[in-house]
Amino acid sequence: MEGLNTFLAIFVLLALALSSTNAKIQEHEFVVQATPVKRLCNTHSAITVNGQFPGPTLEVNNGDTLVVKVINKARYNVTIHWHGIRQMRTGWADGPEFVTQCPIRPGESYTYRFTIEGQEGTLWWHAHSSWLRATVYGALIIHPKLGETYPFPKPKRDTHILLGEWWDANPINVLKQATQTGGAPNVSDAYTINGQPGDLYKCSNQGTTIVPIDSGETNLIRVINAALNQPLFFTIANHKFTVVGADASYLKPFTTTVIMLGPGQTTDVLIKGDQPPSRYYIAARAYQSAQNAGFDNTTTTAILEYKSAPCPAKGVAAITPLMPSLPAYNDTNTVTAFSKSLRSPRRVEVPTEIDENFFFTIGLGLENCPPNFNSNQCQGPNGTRFTASMNNVSFVLPNNISILQAHQLGVQGVFTTDFPTNPPLQFDYTGNVSRSLWQPISGTKVTKVKFGSRVEIVLQDTSIISPENHPIHLHGYDFYVVAEGFGNFDPKKDTSKFNLVDPPQRNTVAVPVNGWAVIRFVADNPGAWIMHCHLDVHIGWGLATVLLVDNGEGLLETLETPPEDLPLC
Repeated sequence: MEGLNTFLAIFVLLALALSSTNAKIQEHEFVVQATPVKRLCNTHSAITVNGQFPGPTLEVNNGDTLVVKVINKARYNVTIHWHGIRQMRTGWADGPEFVTQCPIRPGESYTYRFTIEGQEGTLWWHAHSSWLRATVYGALIIHPKLGETYPFPKPKRDTHILLGEWWDANPINVLKQATQTGGAPNVSDAYTINGQPGDLYKCSNQGTTIVPIDSGETNLIRVINAALNQPLFFTIANHKFTVVGADASYLKPFTTTVIMLGPGQTTDVLIKGDQPPSRYYIAARAYQSAQNAGFDNTTTTAILEYKSAPCPAKGVAAITPLMPSLPAYNDTNTVTAFSKSLRSPRRVEVPTEIDENFFFTIGLGLENCPPNFNSNQCQGPNGTRFTASMNNVSFVLPNNISILQAHQLGVQGVFTTDFPTNPPLQFDYTGNVSRSLWQPISGTKVTKVKFGSRVEIVLQDTSIISPENHPIHLHGYDFYVVAEGFGNFDPKKDTSKFNLVDPPQRNTVAVPVNGWAVIRFVADNPGAWIMHCHLDVHIGWGLATVLLVDNGEGLLETLETPPEDLPLC
């Protein structure tokens, strides 16, 4: 028997060694720098990575390790977040400024090191400091391990589409102005597909993104919403999508003609080259759920071009692509139908026994004009300043040490662990809310979570100022979205709607406007993990909190020691 145990142990070690021999270590250098970028007839000094806009695409295999040295040659502080990467025990590489690290100052550098474990599909990376992610972002594609395949027929081509948002201004100044006035920031001037606004904007049709396809092909399109503040509808004229994945988790395939992505979300779709060879517009425009709020109502386009499409004769204009119809800006029914179609491909292990039941209200608020401010600094509604909160706490980031460093070093006075895990006051969240409840308190309050806890969080939108679809992103975790609905969550009747069999797994959930979503996960990754709205305007206003997950037992359940080059404040 002992011999058998020894043999099994050797076999396991050999299997591990063989599986890791295929895994690679990929090293990259990201130079963050100002680069002249011309869009909408004007040239701006945009912050980019390696002079590219969008930034470089990283392509890895499941199991690979990424080592990315970020050198800051720009005039702003910067950090990079690897959106959706689990960062098992490598929380120091997660990237949100003042949460897991101090920013990389101008002239300094920091090397992010992490391993991709058990993830396949489409993720992305972006700056996580101020509004730099308006231009500092790129795709992060995770292919299956070498020798393994997709759970769908191998596509002929693999194309990623980054949906972005462009200001005909310096985005940092747009944010600065809003911070100074307390009002809402100016909306963007264009949306982009792979950095290009497309044919419907001035001075833009030279650069329009072309996506090739051939008759009879089945191609994979990876769509990423990298827009700063806007959920987007996405469609292609006359072509159906077979949705096969979202947020680097596979899905039970289903067919649709339009998808909706909140900022931060990704969706993988298959398209067939089954239309007459020609040119077809790929288009995206706003899903706008907040009432009476200004938004960018323009449409970005790219062109799906059949290789066998007839070429125009010399001197004749190319065929005008066919334009798809898009849902109305406020078409919540289409969003609901889409999100309710998302299912995991097979039965999944959803936590059924729950150790931690949290209920977080999410929404906007108004701060009364502070006594030391003048009226120019209080240009929100009725002389106030816009704010936002979870459970009536508007989150304030530290500014001289990160939360993870303070936690690791035992530094007092940086944060408190008294974030309310239930609303301090119960009210009709989606009804007519009393003005006395519109002003939250401010603080750096976190929630401590024991390693291994099975966690359920109800995310409840509020109608304060305006209800809105909020894309809520949790760092360091994937979670199951077990239910969503409208109105106020009612544990008595709504728990019967929970899908505990095959719910979709995501890292960013679009909480329905005037509604709620319920997520579940196991807290198996120690660290300081920010949970925030991915509309950047709302993060700045305080729509965030941090889950502080303790170490478990032994090395494999303990956060790694901080890297030597972790930036100092």
